[in-house]
Amino acid sequence: MSTLASPAHVGPASARPRLTPLLWLCLAATWVVWGSTYLGIKYALISFPPFLQMGSRFLFAGVLLAVWMRWRGAPWPTLVQWRNALVVGALMLGGGMGGTANAEVSIGSGLVVAFIAVIPLLIALLNLIWSVKPTRLEAAGITVGLVGVLMLTQGSGFKSSPEGLVAICVACVCWSLGSVLSQRSLPLAPGAMGFASEMLCGGVVLMGLAAVSGETMTWPPQPVAVAVWVYLVVFGSLIAFNAYMVLLAQAPAALAASYTFVNPVIAMLLGVWIANEAVTRFEWYAVGVVLAGVLLLLFKRPKKN
Repeated sequence: MSTLASPAHVGPASARPRLTPLLWLCLAATWVVWGSTYLGIKYALISFPPFLQMGSRFLFAGVLLAVWMRWRGAPWPTLVQWRNALVVGALMLGGGMGGTANAEVSIGSGLVVAFIAVIPLLIALLNLIWSVKPTRLEAAGITVGLVGVLMLTQGSGFKSSPEGLVAICVACVCWSLGSVLSQRSLPLAPGAMGFASEMLCGGVVLMGLAAVSGETMTWPPQPVAVAVWVYLVVFGSLIAFNAYMVLLAQAPAALAASYTFVNPVIAMLLGVWIANEAVTRFEWYAVGVVLAGVLLLLFKRPKKN
């Protein structure tokens, strides 16, 4: 997502499946492709302002996916499912992805995705509303992760851009809330059609935000911005997302959700290497603490028979 897809969608999978070449390719897509999309957003901002960039991207991807699913015989979502898609899409894509792109206007892509690693921790906290209580190990992961996030906000990157910090905080809360609601209260249509409807509704909301904000595209757009936008649609929103769905169906939940701690590392390395983004030693330490918390949260004790 990129879609920012979260462990809240993770379903049961068979124990200890064999890692086939297909699963390795799917892991590579969620680790590397999603990790690279945050730097891609940065380059697309050259010509596409935040809401317009995300809105056009998800509308285009949503139309392609919906047409493909209809061609395969999938029914359209019901009115209730469309309503759910509007609420979830507004939160996850409108607030989540729109806030992420806004944050990248003033903050390096590596630091933005490092902050996004807090999402599994927020989801665990939000699940308390439905009386889903974390284990002691998960509670420790939440505590460690939040300490890491507090450290990260004290780094030079976020201190120099309070508005960027606010934008990424809003993005993380909206994405986490939308993830939990889609699982607990607002189910989407089955399969990929549900995610197509989410992208369509979220895209419409983002285009509305672009209109209200008075965003206009730089014309003619820079070739690198157009190329990156296409990359985000095809690889970030379609290929990597479908790879994630395969992992949910065929791999353990923790393995499917492993992108949450691999993406920040990939994004920060790409940001430093390609875009010459500055990351201080303290911020690297903070990222390490956040990722330690996420690892604790993903680690599950085997259930006793």
